[in-house]
Amino acid sequence: MSTPLPMKSQITAEHVSRYVVEQIVKDSDLENRLRRETHTLPSGGMISGSDVGAFLGLLIKTLNAKNAIEVGTFTGYTAFKMASALPPDGKLICCDINSEWTSIGKKYWQEAGIHNRIDLRLAPALGTLNELVSERMIGKFDFAFIDADKTGYDSYYEVCLQLLRPGGLIVLDNMLWSGAVTDPTANDDSTLALKKLNLKISKDRRVRSVLLTVGDGLMLAYKN
Repeated sequence: MSTPLPMKSQITAEHVSRYVVEQIVKDSDLENRLRRETHTLPSGGMISGSDVGAFLGLLIKTLNAKNAIEVGTFTGYTAFKMASALPPDGKLICCDINSEWTSIGKKYWQEAGIHNRIDLRLAPALGTLNELVSERMIGKFDFAFIDADKTGYDSYYEVCLQLLRPGGLIVLDNMLWSGAVTDPTANDDSTLALKKLNLKISKDRRVRSVLLTVGDGLMLAYKN
């Protein structure tokens, strides 16, 4: 097995993160190859950590999920982890606008034999989600993972909440934003959007929620 690529967490101490990825969380050789190719890109640091990938797969298994949504696919690592956890007849709808980045993931999905579980839709995510609503897919999904433009998170959350069945789960990444959400002087659009959404979800009676210090902060919202 190839040596795992070091993982840098925005929240957890570096030595703790290194222990997790080198000793506890094990990606496959294929997943490590995908990670290494991603890291050759100028934006390669956007790839989710191995702990996040493993956690998403475990959540899907725990929910016995069959139908899932991903908003923001990048090079396909988290899609790989989620689709691998779905049953053979499961389906993951991936929403992204970048054909270059997603083409990297498609090679690895094909090699892993999970490509038939992934429906990649290259279009603005909100449009794709609203199309699913118009296709009468409300309440048909078990799981959603949101990891795209931060100012769009609230809109993605609202439509995903419609698409999820009761007992379904939404996971939103980067909700601690390298700790910026704790800084009262941080006033850029992304930070303000995440601060507002954290508070909204924490008070949203439609869900039960928890914000975890995993990766860059994962918000879990369970639909009542």
